[in-house]
Amino acid sequence: MNKAIKKYWPVFVLPTMLAFTIGFIAPFILGIYLSFCKFTTVTDAKWVGLSNYAKIWGDASDPFLHSLWYTALFTVVSVLLINILAFVVAMFLTKKIRGTNIFRTIFFMPNLIGGIILGYIWQLLLNGILTHFQRTLTYSSVYGFWGLVILMCWQQIGYMMIIYISGIQNIPGELIEAAKIDGANSRQILKNVTIPMVMPSITICTFLTLTNGFKLFDQNLALTDGAPSKMSEMLALNIYNTFYGRTGYEGVGQAKAVLFFILVAAIAITQNILTRTKEVQQ
Repeated sequence: MNKAIKKYWPVFVLPTMLAFTIGFIAPFILGIYLSFCKFTTVTDAKWVGLSNYAKIWGDASDPFLHSLWYTALFTVVSVLLINILAFVVAMFLTKKIRGTNIFRTIFFMPNLIGGIILGYIWQLLLNGILTHFQRTLTYSSVYGFWGLVILMCWQQIGYMMIIYISGIQNIPGELIEAAKIDGANSRQILKNVTIPMVMPSITICTFLTLTNGFKLFDQNLALTDGAPSKMSEMLALNIYNTFYGRTGYEGVGQAKAVLFFILVAAIAITQNILTRTKEVQQ
């Protein structure tokens, strides 16, 4: 069998590598090149050096910096809320109580709904509540911010809950029993046994919520579309509007996309390294 694998592995690997190269690596490299060009299509690109990157920071009419800090704040708040609430729900749903499978399904279901649809659903719901106070989600960026936080929590808590449940159920029962025999109370067991043992799940969930927070686009577009005056516009929507909404700024939009990739990759890798160092070897 090993001889057959060594002989025929190119048959299985090469098609996948070819598709990966055509679908990801080649467009990625081309995208980096285009960030240094002025273009409307890939066939008329003209090298302009770092001028696209300079325009990102030098254009006072472009709310890029506001979008950056707005997105960073949203990501911090959503990561904390989603992971804490998902962990709490997972702890309850790993107890020996009736109906846990039904509740797990119910909590997970919002994750199956597309982002655009979710955005419009929550726009109707939240605007319906806010109209009683003569407000809407587009009244200020604060309303849009918390609307997005509520939407993302509702969508992602169920998904992260499943990952946390898997981690909690993999904790050896002997550890819990030993801690109880040693006189540990529920809080001490949670702090010294449960949380350290589910650190791999925390690593995964933090990575997913962190990257999802920065990459948020569909929900932002549907819920507020950046209103009012682009003050609730997040990074992904800002890049989209620059690329498709401003003639002659395609290169600037591409430069923003490259910076966006570097930023998210750096933060995600750092988070991954930091949380992995806290993991306990079983």
